[in-house]
Amino acid sequence: MLLIDFIVHIDRHLREFVDGYGTWVYALLFLIIFVETGLVVMPFLPGDSLLFVAGALAGAGLMNYPLLMALLLVAAVAGNQTNYAIGRALGPKVFGWEQSRWFNKKAFEQAHAFYEKYGGVTIIAARFMPFLRTFAPFVAGVAQMTRRKFSFYDVTGGALWVGSITTAGYLFGNIPWVAAHLSKIIWAMILIPGVVILLGAWRSRRSAQAKPA
Repeated sequence: MLLIDFIVHIDRHLREFVDGYGTWVYALLFLIIFVETGLVVMPFLPGDSLLFVAGALAGAGLMNYPLLMALLLVAAVAGNQTNYAIGRALGPKVFGWEQSRWFNKKAFEQAHAFYEKYGGVTIIAARFMPFLRTFAPFVAGVAQMTRRKFSFYDVTGGALWVGSITTAGYLFGNIPWVAAHLSKIIWAMILIPGVVILLGAWRSRRSAQAKPA
């Protein structure tokens, strides 16, 4: 419940953190983005909403926008690189892992199917999709994508993700209507990509079931 409250009311909690700890907020943001993108067991941490709210705080003059952008980009790229390295080290043995508290097998399989269908573009597209964002670099490592190719997609996707959402928060996050409905916007940022993923998984399953017939 505490995590859900933090995610839904992340604007309030981050503002309180800035008021209480000042520049330490940069370290907190770096850590959350790095862990969310870098550890396959932490896909539930806030991503899109965190970037948007951080951008809004920068737009309100509470954070340094260029510094924020640079730190978030480094965190996003370094996180993916770490996740990729873990997947590459573990290799195909991951397919034998069972569902557990620390490993979401279904999310892994969905990310793998997405990767098999779209290849390296998955690394970019998944940046904007919760859960897939955490599993995509891990899957690329398991699939033994070359480091050079992965790094290209990693940096490109990270720049697009951090740049677009953080800038959107910077430009629009302090508009009165947006600020008044921010909790609803955050829920939309969480649920809409999730629905898209579930719909895609459902369509893929239907197509797979229809092939033998």
